[in-house]
Amino acid sequence: MPVLEQAGLRLNYLVEGREDAPWLILSNSLGTTLQMWAPQMPELLRHFRVLRYDTRGHGGSSVPAGPYTIDRLGGDVLALMDALGVRRAHFCGLSMGGMTGIWMGVHQQQRLDRLVLCNTAAQIGPASNWNARIEKVRGEGMEAIVLAVIERWFTGGFAARAPEKVDQVRAMLLGTDREGYVANCAAVRDMDQRDAVARIGVPTLVIAGTHDLATPAKDGKWLSQQIPGARYLELDAAHLSNWEQPARFTDALTGFLLQEDRHG
Repeated sequence: MPVLEQAGLRLNYLVEGREDAPWLILSNSLGTTLQMWAPQMPELLRHFRVLRYDTRGHGGSSVPAGPYTIDRLGGDVLALMDALGVRRAHFCGLSMGGMTGIWMGVHQQQRLDRLVLCNTAAQIGPASNWNARIEKVRGEGMEAIVLAVIERWFTGGFAARAPEKVDQVRAMLLGTDREGYVANCAAVRDMDQRDAVARIGVPTLVIAGTHDLATPAKDGKWLSQQIPGARYLELDAAHLSNWEQPARFTDALTGFLLQEDRHG
């Protein structure tokens, strides 16, 4: 896969789809890679020029010294866009990727067409929980938290029905560099965008999961109420709603992005 080398950072990315199609950027959750969007790719490639990337500290991207910040993660997106000549794009992020999307919507909305924020929140606390997770991963590795993460990311019913899908996500988690993971945990821990989200002025869809324990549906509903004109969709899923309800998620995503912009 191609990489962007800039200021000591190597960002692993992948561009697919027709060159004449509108750009769509996909941003991964904490502990996964650009492969977390695999369930959506066949349909998305029918309509969009898709840019997927591994957030710094994940997958094939490098692991600069942490801690990281949401500002820095948003800056990485801008660096990718500038390097690839992407003036404007749709943006879809899930969990930590959604937090990056909030930052983009607040600070760089002139670079966005439409924004989709999935299973995310403007602030996730308390900090003590993140500090405990950071210390556990630093001391014991990713293996020490994967079981608990998987139990929060999927409902028991889905895990029983589709163990091979759960195994794919588990492999992404286990393959994440521990220092990259904890540096990104710090970015999520320190993020508080609650006072800023009302400044988002691009058409926005918020997707939440009824059974999401990591970013509860009430947080997604609150986001949709703060962002002017935002739409809200709640799926019968836990945290990785794009895996647990792939057809409904993909239909909602593509349907929203393909609508004509009536905001001017």
